[in-house]
Amino acid sequence: KMSSGAADLRQRKKQNCSESDKMAPEQRNKENSKLGRSPKYMLIQRFAKLFFGCLAAVTSGMMYAVYLSTYHERKFWFSSRQELEREITFQGDSAIYYSFYKELLKAPSFERGVYELTHNNKTVSLKTINAVQQMTLYPELIASVLYQASGSEEVIEPVYFYIGIVFGLQGIYVTALFVTSWVMSGTWLAGMLTVAWFIINRTDTTRIDYSIPSRENWALPYFACQVAALTGYLKKNLNCSAEKFCYLLVNASTYTFMMMWEYSHYLLFVQAVSLFLLDSFALAQTEKVHEVYKIYLFSLFLGYLLQFENSALLVSPLLSFVAALIFSKCLQMNMKKGTFMSRLLKIMYIYLVLTVAVTLNFLLKMFVPHKENEHLLKFIEVKLGLNTTKNFTMNWLLCQESLQAPSQDFFLRLTQSSLLPFYILVLIICLFSVTQVIFRRICGEPLKETVKLEDGRIGERPEIVYHVIHTILLGCLAMCLEGMKYLWTPYVCMLAAFGVCSPELWMTLFKWLRLKAVHPILLALILSMAVPTIIGFSLWKEFFPRIMTELTELQEFYDPDTVELMTWIKRQAPVAAVFAGSPQLMGVIKLCTGWMVSSLPLYNDDDLLKRNENIYQIYSKRSAEDIYKILTSYKANFLVIEDSICNEVGPVRGCRVKDLLDIANGHVVCEEDDNYAYSKYGRFCHEIKMNYSPYVNYFTRVYWNRSYFVYRINTVISFQS
Repeated sequence: KMSSGAADLRQRKKQNCSESDKMAPEQRNKENSKLGRSPKYMLIQRFAKLFFGCLAAVTSGMMYAVYLSTYHERKFWFSSRQELEREITFQGDSAIYYSFYKELLKAPSFERGVYELTHNNKTVSLKTINAVQQMTLYPELIASVLYQASGSEEVIEPVYFYIGIVFGLQGIYVTALFVTSWVMSGTWLAGMLTVAWFIINRTDTTRIDYSIPSRENWALPYFACQVAALTGYLKKNLNCSAEKFCYLLVNASTYTFMMMWEYSHYLLFVQAVSLFLLDSFALAQTEKVHEVYKIYLFSLFLGYLLQFENSALLVSPLLSFVAALIFSKCLQMNMKKGTFMSRLLKIMYIYLVLTVAVTLNFLLKMFVPHKENEHLLKFIEVKLGLNTTKNFTMNWLLCQESLQAPSQDFFLRLTQSSLLPFYILVLIICLFSVTQVIFRRICGEPLKETVKLEDGRIGERPEIVYHVIHTILLGCLAMCLEGMKYLWTPYVCMLAAFGVCSPELWMTLFKWLRLKAVHPILLALILSMAVPTIIGFSLWKEFFPRIMTELTELQEFYDPDTVELMTWIKRQAPVAAVFAGSPQLMGVIKLCTGWMVSSLPLYNDDDLLKRNENIYQIYSKRSAEDIYKILTSYKANFLVIEDSICNEVGPVRGCRVKDLLDIANGHVVCEEDDNYAYSKYGRFCHEIKMNYSPYVNYFTRVYWNRSYFVYRINTVISFQS
């Protein structure tokens, strides 16, 4: 019965745009005449609501961007610092991204700059890389073009222009979440509450405080725009012009999102699974869902071409899954209706899709040459307990906070801001309503063309069901990896705000409770205004003073040792010198000095991962000769040892760099339920500071301060005592 009901829904004739556009005004005129309102009055009312809602959305985004800019200035004293001190605030991979932006601006022409990035042999020693493809540098390409084309050279410094674009995108991010909640609830009060929760929980909604140039800060605003457009596109009874606008916006934002982030296709895969479940339960128009699938294919195709034939997109789960969906749909449509095979196919539809998707992905990986993050698959195996390893890189990744399960503090923060309790309430009501709708579909009851407030059937709205499924899937990922909370929490803010501001959700609850003492529609309307107002006032009273304190309190980022190191390198080191050290420090050296380095803080390339592991051996218990051979194999001329890593006292024993190296090198001995590091050599980073043979034969100290020790790697080795 479920399958026949689904077939009825799919076979229903869709009204064309002209018919729906003609019918909508007639229906509205009838409703307005019943209420004694003129069409002109209603038009003015709708325009005023739309105008003030858009004004509130744009204002929220602009204020958030200004807030981020002000907070960043207070945190780093950015305007009062020299260029070198500003650049040091970019750490790790952020430093690498910004360094390529600088190189593009220094190039004699944009074309020459792009060529040098795609054939880059001045960053990593003995290695020519296509930096645009490998590091997804399209944001830097766009920023450099805008900076030069807009004539901003005489108006604003490059660093301010760069971070200004990122802060502006964060404003668009917030505006898109505002619009999504507004479209779902029908009131822009939900958008205001979404923004309030997003800012209050900023620690868990965004990484903008710690890593401005990271790819996700460039990409997620476009994904939020795509989700907002998709929400409108999935709505029932949408007029023709609005549907076309939403469709085009989904197209543009999906493609842009895929170009901005190398991991975007994984997030789109989660979205595709959500749409697949929505379509499988016959809760949305199949034609619309399959149009979105075509957008995925088009974006993957364009991405493959413009990302220098990126094979990772060909073997991505998104391509295999969408291809399986379209194949299964074509098979279903071409099967003669009413036959045994057609009925069996409807029953086995989900199984068929999953089987074809897995088989296709396996075949693609067999025949398409790729390096699609094999270390990522190994990490998942170890994370799930399917395998164990002593590999340094795997264990180092497992020790990263973002790749561990979320802490209790995360849930405590969401609860203190009242976000988590209201999200759970909204999710439970929506889930029960969706379950009821699915049960009715199984019993053969068709969906209503238009769901009215008095019906109390919020689970029949396809855009609501999509968001419920999407947040559940993202939530499952966030429960496994804390870093995924930055994808999940913003949509928790949006869904919770929509729920408490939606009369339809309260009406659904009252239908179950069968209220008789008070008119349920009136009570639903009152609560949809009163509850968010009370929440808003309580949030204002508790969190607004804290936010203002953040903006008024002057903080200080002071790192004189790193400034001294960079100054020494620029003044004393030869231009052709190659530096070796921890990948995070190498990123800063590359940005601040421009000198070549032996490794980079990137984790999507097997060769760079191996380099990182080899050079980290300077903190292991290995001989001076071993370390010398490793460093000279990468043509390194100078070695930088960080005291913070060498003498690291980590909160978790076994997760320090030197502990992981001891495990990987087999220097750990277990005795009486305790682990000890043992080797016939002392720890290199300690021993080299003693200035005795054989260390002084291979390395000569040329600079040191409280945090860093720089050694020249001798080309002529002397073993004189």
